[in-house]
Amino acid sequence: MEKEILTLNNISKWFGDPQKPALVLDHINLTVRENDFIIILGKSGGGKSTLLRIIAGLIEPNEGEVLYKGKKFMSASPRLAMVFQSHALFPWLSVLENVELGLEALDLHPSQRRKRALEAIDLIGLDGYESAYPKELSGGMRQRVGFARALVVNPDILLLDEPFSALDVLTADNIRNDLMEIWIEKRIPTKAIIMVSHNVIEAVDLASRLIILNHDPGRILKETEVSLMYPRDDTSLHFQNIVDDVYTTLMTTAEPLAVPQKGEKAKVAIGMDYRLPDISIHKLQGLMDALIEPPYHGKADIFALAESENLSITDSLPLFETLELLGFAQFLKGDIELSNSGKALCNADILERKKVFAYHLLRHIPLAKHIYHVLQDNPRKRIAKEHFLKEMEHLMPTEEALKNIAIIIDWGRYAELFDYNNQTEMLSLENGESQR
Repeated sequence: MEKEILTLNNISKWFGDPQKPALVLDHINLTVRENDFIIILGKSGGGKSTLLRIIAGLIEPNEGEVLYKGKKFMSASPRLAMVFQSHALFPWLSVLENVELGLEALDLHPSQRRKRALEAIDLIGLDGYESAYPKELSGGMRQRVGFARALVVNPDILLLDEPFSALDVLTADNIRNDLMEIWIEKRIPTKAIIMVSHNVIEAVDLASRLIILNHDPGRILKETEVSLMYPRDDTSLHFQNIVDDVYTTLMTTAEPLAVPQKGEKAKVAIGMDYRLPDISIHKLQGLMDALIEPPYHGKADIFALAESENLSITDSLPLFETLELLGFAQFLKGDIELSNSGKALCNADILERKKVFAYHLLRHIPLAKHIYHVLQDNPRKRIAKEHFLKEMEHLMPTEEALKNIAIIIDWGRYAELFDYNNQTEMLSLENGESQR
């Protein structure tokens, strides 16, 4: 048995009013051992990034404790280092200076800092770019600088928050391969890696252990050991079986949905704090149109449907989640079935589709309903986006609040519930909508 290096005991985290808290993480227990490459998967709103920040010591849990080698710590530790989705480099510093910055807390002599920074830059494949500034680098090279800055401190645990999601496919693949090479060959002293990802295939390709979080609030739904040898063959039957199992788990709530009675919709109750999936309405309707047509006639295996529509698992998951949220479909044992409302939308013309979508948006998505009614009650029928942002910041971090509001604006504009002016950042009711 490998040595335990990190333990999470009953970690819970909530945001907002203590009287009515928005629970994000609920009693998370996890043990990290040497040689673990753990990847955390889950739907939007599962608290994956929040959990990673608690592990890093960037935010504190409301309940529970994080133990590093059996000892509790409450603030950021130099034995843990983190790479974010965005490179977060200082534009006025060179590559070398950005990497050296990671060593300032260690109180090293300047010559030692420089030596270690140069070694990290060479390790991550940026030799020759030490004097370059971030604006002179590609997105992939900037992310490599982020990796170098994290690795330069020789962390026991490397934390990765969707580090490849903002990169193009080829660049992401190259950096992933380089990371796995230095990890497997033990060219870094790091003892464990914990990563957050939305990409199921990426997770199965990299991880030794998968942690699947439920959502709203985040709880550990399932742990899966991935015993495949590296490098992994994503065309093998064993690999595909693990992917299918993970995907099915992600589409299943902790408590299975009740089978709807005739004429009823599956109901998924959510709150204002729910992290909404970022999807294209055009793709959503295209998926529904494909589902109602032959050979599916309204019901299909989720994997077969995704494959027939040339959708990756990563792309299809948020689409399926949105259909369930809006009451247009329900899931049972790996199948998706359109509800009566979903079929009605598919059979409607363009204008009627918008009306059906608007009805379900107001009925099932509390944030949309809230914005709409606040606009209705305002004498001018206009409100600044900042007003809603401040409200949402009591429920979730600012970055997630901005994303949720942007998604609702997109959905609300499609449904013609309200409009948004990008220049003034004002929301307003569509013409005639005050009488809806």
